[in-house]
Amino acid sequence: MSAFAFAFPAVLTTLVLLPVIWWLLRLTPPKPLVEVFPPFAILASIMKREETPAQSPWWLTLLRMLIAAAIIFAIADPVFNPRTNTLATTGPLVLVVDNSWASATDWQRRVDTASTLIDDAESRDVPISLVLTADRQHDAVPVDAATARNRLAAAEPRPLPADRSAAIASLSTALDGNAPGTIAFISDGMASGETDETVAALQALSPAEFRMIQGDGASAVAITAATNGADALSLTLTRLEGGAAQSLPLTAHDSRGRPIATGTADFAAGSTTTAGTITAPFELRNDFARVTIDGLANAGGTYLLDDGFRRRRVAFLSGEVVDASQPLLSPLHYINRALAPYADLLEPSVADLSVAIPELLEQNPSVLIMADIGRLPEDAQGEVRRWIEAGGMLIRFAGPRLAAAPADDPLVPVLLRKGERALGGALSWSEPQPLSAYPQNSPFFGMRAPDNILIKRQVLAEPTPDLAERTWASLADGTPLVTTGPLGSGRLVLFHISAETGWSNLPLSGDFVEMLRRTVQLSRGGGVSTSDGEQSPGLPPYRLMTANGTLAAATGEAKPLATGDGTRRIASFDNPPGLYGTEDGYVAHNLFPPGHEIRPLMVAEGTSVLREPLAGRETWSLKPHLFTLAALLLLADCAIVLFIGGAFAAAVRRTPARGATAALLLALFATALLALPSESRADDAKPGDEAILSRLDTTHLAYVVTGEGEVDRISERGLAGLTEFLTYRTTLEPGQPVGVDISKDELSLYPIIYWPVSATAAMPSSAAISRIDAYMRNGGTVLFDTRDQFVSLNDTATSPNTERLQAILANLDIPPLEPVPADHVLTKAFYLLANFPGRYAGSPLWIEAELDRAEDPTRPARAGDGVSPIMITGNDFAGAWAIDANGMALLPTVPPDEVQRDHAFRSGVNIMMYMLTGNYKADQVHVPALLERLGQ
Repeated sequence: MSAFAFAFPAVLTTLVLLPVIWWLLRLTPPKPLVEVFPPFAILASIMKREETPAQSPWWLTLLRMLIAAAIIFAIADPVFNPRTNTLATTGPLVLVVDNSWASATDWQRRVDTASTLIDDAESRDVPISLVLTADRQHDAVPVDAATARNRLAAAEPRPLPADRSAAIASLSTALDGNAPGTIAFISDGMASGETDETVAALQALSPAEFRMIQGDGASAVAITAATNGADALSLTLTRLEGGAAQSLPLTAHDSRGRPIATGTADFAAGSTTTAGTITAPFELRNDFARVTIDGLANAGGTYLLDDGFRRRRVAFLSGEVVDASQPLLSPLHYINRALAPYADLLEPSVADLSVAIPELLEQNPSVLIMADIGRLPEDAQGEVRRWIEAGGMLIRFAGPRLAAAPADDPLVPVLLRKGERALGGALSWSEPQPLSAYPQNSPFFGMRAPDNILIKRQVLAEPTPDLAERTWASLADGTPLVTTGPLGSGRLVLFHISAETGWSNLPLSGDFVEMLRRTVQLSRGGGVSTSDGEQSPGLPPYRLMTANGTLAAATGEAKPLATGDGTRRIASFDNPPGLYGTEDGYVAHNLFPPGHEIRPLMVAEGTSVLREPLAGRETWSLKPHLFTLAALLLLADCAIVLFIGGAFAAAVRRTPARGATAALLLALFATALLALPSESRADDAKPGDEAILSRLDTTHLAYVVTGEGEVDRISERGLAGLTEFLTYRTTLEPGQPVGVDISKDELSLYPIIYWPVSATAAMPSSAAISRIDAYMRNGGTVLFDTRDQFVSLNDTATSPNTERLQAILANLDIPPLEPVPADHVLTKAFYLLANFPGRYAGSPLWIEAELDRAEDPTRPARAGDGVSPIMITGNDFAGAWAIDANGMALLPTVPPDEVQRDHAFRSGVNIMMYMLTGNYKADQVHVPALLERLGQ
């Protein structure tokens, strides 16, 4: 059989006309004469003899001969590898066609190949037996050519691997021992299972001729796994043969089929597996519904995704003061490290909870984590509650603030006892408790039994009938460690310990990471999910995949998908690839399970097999190429004729004028740009910047402007007196005192803000109180002065100023308070003081309470360098510090005593040194000097 032939060889006889064409092309039109005025040039050429070329240049004639030859050869239609009919006539033609997922991209070529063989069989009056290996039913009885064509026209590729053993069994039954003439196996090139005996089974039918026809295998590429990592989606791909290096483009689509992200997968030379990535933001990756290989429209090149694939978005807040220099003391540090590999984390940009919570909820998180937040602003609490009822999950961690919060908090799953329980302290008979085994109703069930985990402090739950049902983890003594409860469509989860190491060593263990991961996975990620990402067993088919990788309505042939055992299997007739479940929740069942690799179909050595390619590719014609060559040569001939005729020379002469026009337009454009007014530039300065910059040169003491003239005057003169005293007695030289409006002024410029509480002043708004709360969370301190000399804030006989202070503090998330202990840093920050008098001397100075180190010596230092975010007194500090322009005191002390005034100034100095140095004076290096000052 010749590898080259002409479809119409008689046309080649016209080649004898080429000499005639040569003679006709000898002449060429005379070159047009182009002259330039004036008349002298015309007169100079009058006497010239007109010359006409006798023949065209030889190279131009040769070019035109090549054009004619190319057209003649194209009409003759030269074909490479022409087909010949060599079917055996000793038996029926057996067509075994793989209509598996890999045949979808070149299915028409396979149909054309089978149609050609049917035509050959019809011309030799041979019956045809046709079987399709990916069909559920097989009818292999030999039929005539017309019936075979109808069956072939109705055939279509399936989104399944080929099941050749059932097809061959049906074929053997239909032949009933009669040997076929020619077996044509149109294969997808892939093996079925670990051992594929397809070729041997077909040879066992004793055909007179065995042809194996297959494509190049380029479309046999499948995605077998997808993992949603921290920054990108990772995919695992497998291909049929490890040939040359190959780069495949990947595209992720949303539920409506729109492409929203792209990536690549690169096969190394000789490799049959590789990993691909699609890098996209978290918001886009959560919208991925399927991933496809561009250019390979088949079920293997499409990977379906469900809700279990999506990463959760987690937002978190903390009630502790921010201290970036001591991250290990922050509860959010351990939560961040535990969830970073499994979720996308959101942090607030501001510390003001009334602003931070709406900002976080607008980003649609699946989970909100709050670490030791006892009381939320009223508006923020309502927003959080509505978000949970709509399906959100709130995870809370205990701490001193939550222990001191009201017992009627609606955002905790169980009723809590006020205060905390210490285990193993000096005043406790109990020892630190380990964890007990996790109950079956807990998502932690199945984790290894916890060991080496000890709980030293916890918040206790009040006993209720349903407490056991709400408990996910408990201590060895039966007290709950993790409790949960529903709220609307959402869920509340409470860890009865803090998220840092002060209450337990759980945050340092791997159990903490796994507990958080499992808890977060229970939340919604854009659909209905369960703890293990799967749905209940026996899910009905919802949407099934077609052979070209698209989703269609489920058919009656598919059966419910059993997912109870958690295993992943290759798609089958009963469970084709697709989505199983309902619109509210479904599981993606893909063609291949993770780790599957496709392998080529092997043929045993010594087997007599005639290999052929698919029709329509290896057999190809030169006709279009020859016509293209003739057209290109004709264009070249036209260009040459135009050049000889001087057309390009005229265009060159017009170029300078066009260049001058372009230069003129460019100059006009530049002039317009230079003429733009300088005032059109944007001014980036913002209002208030000058005032802020003027206060950054030095430290300023600040006081809250109450709106009452006399109160604000005493505050301003009091801080002016303290500023003068600091300048005279210390190396600190503060600037002039500043009055601040807490509703709009920038508060972070000042280390401490003096707030004279007045019952007759206007009550601050909730937004202003939230700004004060954020200021304290960021490390600032507010000194509240009720100026009423009451000993205790809890006294039954409270003054109006104290009642106003209680109303303000009710909207602030403040820690537990205590009077300044005798060994506190405040008593020795600069002066050695036993009390902190002002204009009065009867009220103690209240600060944040600290745990007794003798009770818990392992407790780490407090975050924020030990500085209390709040101080409360009733001694009227500003009244004792206030001076006039001559430096004289404005108000007398009660009782009149200048020593008391001096001690009031010293109290102010200690407060300022404490604010600026923190717990520095608590270091042991200062003990000898302090003992010497005390005379010990």
